[in-house]
Amino acid sequence: MVQHIAYLDCRAGVSGHTLLGALLDAGFALDDLRRALASVPVQGYQLKLNAYQEQDVRGSLFDVMLTTADQPVRHLSDVAAVLQASRLSARVQATSLAIFRRIAEAEAVVHRTSVDAVRFPKIGVLDMLISIVGVVSAVEALEITQLYASELPLTTGHISTAQGLVPVPTPATLELLRHTVASWKPTSVEGELVTPTGAAILAELARFESPAIAIERVGYGFGRKKLPWPDCVRLYLGHPHVAVVDETPATVEADTDRVAVIESHIDNMSGELLGALMEHLLSAGALDVSYTPLQMKKNRPATLLTVICMPEDGERLALVVLRESSTLGVRIQHVQRLKAWRSQELIETPLGALLVKIKRLGSRIVSASPEYEDCQRLARERDLPLAEVYEVAQRTIQATILDTQ
Repeated sequence: MVQHIAYLDCRAGVSGHTLLGALLDAGFALDDLRRALASVPVQGYQLKLNAYQEQDVRGSLFDVMLTTADQPVRHLSDVAAVLQASRLSARVQATSLAIFRRIAEAEAVVHRTSVDAVRFPKIGVLDMLISIVGVVSAVEALEITQLYASELPLTTGHISTAQGLVPVPTPATLELLRHTVASWKPTSVEGELVTPTGAAILAELARFESPAIAIERVGYGFGRKKLPWPDCVRLYLGHPHVAVVDETPATVEADTDRVAVIESHIDNMSGELLGALMEHLLSAGALDVSYTPLQMKKNRPATLLTVICMPEDGERLALVVLRESSTLGVRIQHVQRLKAWRSQELIETPLGALLVKIKRLGSRIVSASPEYEDCQRLARERDLPLAEVYEVAQRTIQATILDTQ
């Protein structure tokens, strides 16, 4: 399976429609989008995708035509139920719900209410659902392991909403991105160029960095605003360059593979339940599981769960997290991992034979250390302190392995 990364040039702004248009222009098939959305139990819309050109830049214009205004009011729990009733993959369901949760949390902060009380607009929520599910489905279909994003345009002016005039960027958009490292560049243009839906997708999926990328395809997703420049998101699709480090003067090489990283914020589980969750994940095939304390909004203490596993186990273990924890959503990223070459060697020490873990970069041995279990065994057999066994083992390793390079 070919793995890709993507860089989003959002200097002209970003919305759910322009992001999805860029992904469609870069190779995500409209038929695949239709199939994904057909599995979601919502109705009352038509999709439109047209070729578009502005100032000699050609791309795609994606739009959603709502065929009925009779849409129910939806809360976050309603969106979760719709997604869970779909036939979308577990990854698309979980990631889409995580994006919606970000929007609900931002709105709750702005309006000083609870997340559960936030109501998505009747018509707007359907458009958001199509954009979010579409973008996440495209990322999965194009096998994009990581999205990166440029700086964003900081505009001025106001837009009209149901609550009256609101300054731009809207309070919800700023709230969505203020916890990221997004960089804003002031511009004299007035109006909304970064929408809450676009901001939520970037906040969940993108890193605001410039990657080293070998570009394979470029996609342009257009909006309809009249700007001094083309109103579009430009997407670069390719694969990452792997750094090669030169050292005096031999070339140091590392092993490389791909892993899935699953993350979720948990703020209402006891230590006993978190411990049981870790044991379950490790027994189910996780390579590593860790907990990091963090502070969430309203100064609530919480825990960041991080699970590292092989890519093929990502969705299965993400479902374990959803079933066995109180979280409503998880984030799944497929990332590249660089590893030192590792091997084991049996050596003879004055206390007996033991296994040694050897770490190499290319042909050079970087370090070597005794296996804990063997040292513990020798300590019991010889009735010696474990520290003394370690000292003997390290001296032998230095003389027989490290000094012989």
